[in-house]
Amino acid sequence: MICGPRTEALLAEVETTKNQINGALYDIYKWVQPEKTEKNLILMLDKTYIVPQPYGVVLIIGAWNYPFLLVSSPLLGAIAAGNCAIVKPSEKAPETSKILKKLIPQYLHKECYHVVTGGVSETTSLLKERFDYIFYTGSPPVGKKIREASNKYLTPVTLELGGKSPVYIDDEVDMELAVKRIVWGKMLNLGQTCVAPDYVLCSKKTEARFIEIAKKTLLEFFGEDPESSPDLARIVNEDHFHRVVKFLSCGKIAVGGDYNAKENYIAPTILIDVKETDSVMQEEIFGPLLPIITVQSPDEAIEFINKREKPLTLYLFTTNKDLLRKFEISTSSGSMCVNDTMVHLSVDTLPFGGVGMSGMGTYQGKYTFDTFSHKRSVLVRSLNVFGEYMGKARYPPYSETKNKILKTFLVKRPNIIPSFVPKLLIFLLGMIAAFILKEVLELSSNGSHPRPL
Repeated sequence: MICGPRTEALLAEVETTKNQINGALYDIYKWVQPEKTEKNLILMLDKTYIVPQPYGVVLIIGAWNYPFLLVSSPLLGAIAAGNCAIVKPSEKAPETSKILKKLIPQYLHKECYHVVTGGVSETTSLLKERFDYIFYTGSPPVGKKIREASNKYLTPVTLELGGKSPVYIDDEVDMELAVKRIVWGKMLNLGQTCVAPDYVLCSKKTEARFIEIAKKTLLEFFGEDPESSPDLARIVNEDHFHRVVKFLSCGKIAVGGDYNAKENYIAPTILIDVKETDSVMQEEIFGPLLPIITVQSPDEAIEFINKREKPLTLYLFTTNKDLLRKFEISTSSGSMCVNDTMVHLSVDTLPFGGVGMSGMGTYQGKYTFDTFSHKRSVLVRSLNVFGEYMGKARYPPYSETKNKILKTFLVKRPNIIPSFVPKLLIFLLGMIAAFILKEVLELSSNGSHPRPL
């Protein structure tokens, strides 16, 4: 985390990474097991399963906003899946890059895991090499370049990008709680999070209530002078600072608006009367500015969201189940979090990733292991007479009778039969065959002797 409070760094980077490591150590035995699949009747006596295999050598390119987590999390999955890895931390987080450069070769096999530091030229050089998988976290423009570079060798990629994650607030929701959770999610790392709430959609009535409560919430969180608060981070560098400051000219400032260039500080700010065409609505803000767009209805909010690129996350505050269902089926986003912000990232049983311009591919927990694993299909056929008899209709000469047999046998059957059943079936057939043979032999034996007078 960049220039942020210690608590936020521990919460978002250190503890999250530790939990992911512990989870992987606990579950990896289950992850690597072959996955059994359903079969058809012809293959009833055979084995079909999927085996996870490492891709080989993977490239992991991290981002600056959470420079430790966004390297360690994919690296953990790559290691668990059995890959070697080249790690490229962000040059905009030089201190974290130095630590990773020191620790990774210190604790991991030097021939399997390397750290490459540097800027754009070093990344460009890396992308000229042939990797078996590329995992990138960052902006959509750079993500496009990563995708273009991967096409040379048809290298599969995961792109964890970003976008403008909207928040819709229903008029009937608990506003005190909703505002507190939205403000917390927005101001974590001073808004420099890929899933930070980017803008709010609500009615005019809810807008007024939101601003009123937000003022009290910000005072509670950061005091009378937020700039002196130890719990508020700073913008990463001068370039990003000036980019975000330009957005202050959009609409009207309802809360905040102060900034200090010497400290790369921008106060928590709420903007109102923002137009769709304003610059603040054209790109991901990645800062502590929160525009509010008023809408007349949930349908108008959905239409507003759908006119834009698909976001990484969509936030909805409502207790109305019908409205929740409406947003689920009428919008598209990488993930959806209802009645809170950010906390869905702490659930490693939920895959995290984007869709459309917000990214491709997912990770977290087992999903990271799956991302770095090629799923190899395996069929092991038996050579017994019964199995061959069931499948002999495939051989020429063909006939309509054989076609009907094949059509019946090739229909997929649910894999609900325990693995011992085919063996038991063969055993029973063997017993029946032995019994029939015994009876035939006895009859034959009796027939060879003359009958008594």
